[in-house]
Amino acid sequence: MSDEPAGTEVCTVVHVPERSRYEARSPDGGLMGVLEYRRTDGVVVMPRTVTLPPFRGRGVAAAMTRRALDDAAAAGDRVVPACWYVAEFVDRNPGYARLVA
Repeated sequence: MSDEPAGTEVCTVVHVPERSRYEARSPDGGLMGVLEYRRTDGVVVMPRTVTLPPFRGRGVAAAMTRRALDDAAAAGDRVVPACWYVAEFVDRNPGYARLVA
């Protein structure tokens, strides 16, 4: 379901539920990007994905989006891809289309 080559590890994606977001971290722990979400009644709205400028074009947003969508699927949640990037990611990876509310 990924639009990246297998075995490509760009960053570590960490779920930070107390901040309602996923964070992409570099090997030294530095912040590379964030994907924000809101969860209500089994629906996860993903309104914003940001990759910090020095890390753009490396698959950071894709890694965060994939993790967020995989977590939503595992929880049985539906997804509203309000962020343009998340919407395009789902379009490019049709295996995730079943999650869209």
